Amino acid sequence: MPTNHEGIRPTMSTIEIDIPYGSELARTKLPTGRLLGTLDVDDTAGLVDRNQAIKEAIENPIGLDNSVFEIVNSGETVAIVVPDSFRTTRIEQVLPVLVDGLIEAGISSGDISFIYATGTHRGPTPEEERKILGDGIYERFKDQAYSHDPCDEDNLVYAGTTSRGTKVHLNKRVHEADRIIATGAVVLHYFGGFGGGRKSIVPGVASITSIASNHSMNLHPTEDQIDPAVRIGGLDGNPVAEDMLEAAQQSHVDYIVNTVLNRNSEIAAVFAGELNAAHIEATKFAESQFATDIDEQADIVIAASPATQNFVQTHKALFNAYQAVKPDGRIILLAPCPEGLGGDQFAKWLRLGSREAIIAGLRKESEINGQTALSTIQKAPITYVVTEMTDDEVNMIRGRTTESLEDAVSKAYADLAADGRTDPTVYLMPSAAYTVPFVKQGSPV
Repeated sequence: MPTNHEGIRPTMSTIEIDIPYGSELARTKLPTGRLLGTLDVDDTAGLVDRNQAIKEAIENPIGLDNSVFEIVNSGETVAIVVPDSFRTTRIEQVLPVLVDGLIEAGISSGDISFIYATGTHRGPTPEEERKILGDGIYERFKDQAYSHDPCDEDNLVYAGTTSRGTKVHLNKRVHEADRIIATGAVVLHYFGGFGGGRKSIVPGVASITSIASNHSMNLHPTEDQIDPAVRIGGLDGNPVAEDMLEAAQQSHVDYIVNTVLNRNSEIAAVFAGELNAAHIEATKFAESQFATDIDEQADIVIAASPATQNFVQTHKALFNAYQAVKPDGRIILLAPCPEGLGGDQFAKWLRLGSREAIIAGLRKESEINGQTALSTIQKAPITYVVTEMTDDEVNMIRGRTTESLEDAVSKAYADLAADGRTDPTVYLMPSAAYTVPFVKQGSPV
């Protein structure tokens, strides 16, 4: 639900707001009386006795009779799939408990490997690897940690074919390990339904062709549009999500350990157990954390994505903000994007120019960057982007350039005033990459 926010300070004639921009706060003033509220991640406390809570979750699996510590055997190899560098998961706090438990259960430290589930993203740098694994695990296992490469055919193995026709090729180190443990964080995902669970395997450690086949199900099979069954927060009936699960099940994922974080990026809950059953329970909690019901859309949404490194990752914040704004409104998106757009592949799709051209391209070659480009060019034209990206990059995503938050607010209010709306309504979204607004009595518009 919309809430008051500590970054709002009423004065006699204005409302002063603070909203995150990178590691700092950007400040400006809004006209009073029209702020509908702040849409943010639920204010849930972090785990009190974190290590004990993690241990209890792992030892009491959902959907399985025995914990991972009871099913492993001495001499077996264990592949632990971990997230890449583009998302905060706090798995580094889970790994010491998990690894120590495996070793106590008889697994040799030399038989444990870590695979970064990059999907189509770049692999992490050594500094990022340390952050993902945590200092202790990194120092112990850095020579047993590997980045997945979806194009490296020599390190991929065929695992099976889904009922929808996706030929599943997976990372060889993962698929050929005696035991597979997938880790990650659960958030709402704009076309996969939810992150975590199945997504650690597909797209996480799948081949580029397997990922493309799965992601092609974003498009309606006969109409030039996104399939309406492909939706954020939806798994059942979502062809992309259902195919992901079936694809992941072509391998033998023995266990998952998923976190759900609070607004301070602390672990609020841990879910462990069978691939699907544990993930479903995690999604229920994640929805209570990240989904927020709204009575109406606003004329202006001011949204922040302070931690994302490039626009491809920032797109999640744009997508979520778009759910809360009126079709003819304005979004002000604060996102530093120090790495720019997010790669040549994304830029290639943007250069196709039109929605029709991108859809035609996706029919020939489905690719996640194309899906993101299609969504972006629909939403960015009403968006002022406060960023470190160049004006050329902002223009490429079809966004509106601006010099600062204050400048963006001035321009957005002027746009609406020219349309006769001199007293616009406003939402703030300080954690826009994770907060998903749903208009009551229905899904996001």
